[in-house]
Amino acid sequence: MTTLFIADLHLHSGAPGIAEGFINYLRHRASGADALYILGDLFEGWIGDDGSGPFEERIIEALRECSDGGTNLYFMHGNRDFLIGEDFSRRTGALLLDEHETIELEDGRPALLMHGDSLCTMDREYMQFRAMTRDPEWQQRTLAMPLEQRQALAGQLREHSQSANQDKQDDIMDVTPQAVIDVMAEWNVDTLIHGHTHRPAEHDLTLPDGTPARRHVLGDWDESNGWQLRLEGNQLTLERFSLQGS
Repeated sequence: MTTLFIADLHLHSGAPGIAEGFINYLRHRASGADALYILGDLFEGWIGDDGSGPFEERIIEALRECSDGGTNLYFMHGNRDFLIGEDFSRRTGALLLDEHETIELEDGRPALLMHGDSLCTMDREYMQFRAMTRDPEWQQRTLAMPLEQRQALAGQLREHSQSANQDKQDDIMDVTPQAVIDVMAEWNVDTLIHGHTHRPAEHDLTLPDGTPARRHVLGDWDESNGWQLRLEGNQLTLERFSLQGS
């Protein structure tokens, strides 16, 4: 069996190369896999399932084609597309995941899946923002707004995020090592897979009980290249590939 993990594509109409690369990826790479896990920030922004335009519709159709072809699709919310809902799930065939999700490796060991933003606990301003936007009541109020008002709000939130991040040190926007250890110990796993930080790598660490563990960080996509983590049996391999050859 082959399972693929991706994250942080940040799809939007202003970057057509990434969108075309992703559609080709679904048709020529993901279509041969048993499962594809999208661990957040598939889109640069999402103002509600009722707000999709021609660009989003094309991505939805490509995902549906992939799921209809036999690949099991799973989607986890990121910090950009946390308003994706059940209608998106129904139309794409992708199962919506919780913010912490475990899968079982071939040898029976569990692996923990996350988007990764909740691990950046040193960024206190962002953690406050995250708590607000993940609150179900805030989301309900936001989704009840007229579409134009939601579009304006999304623009304001993006501008604020970009402005705030310019003044932050790099280590503040990365995961907090203790948060990683804590969440792995809480979920009793020695394997963690996440995105968000745009720092693709594989990190070895030791849990409090002495168990060796590994953290796999997915990369963000650009106009030229994509990133995936491939699981075959118990072997996890981080791969960078050209979108031109997807």
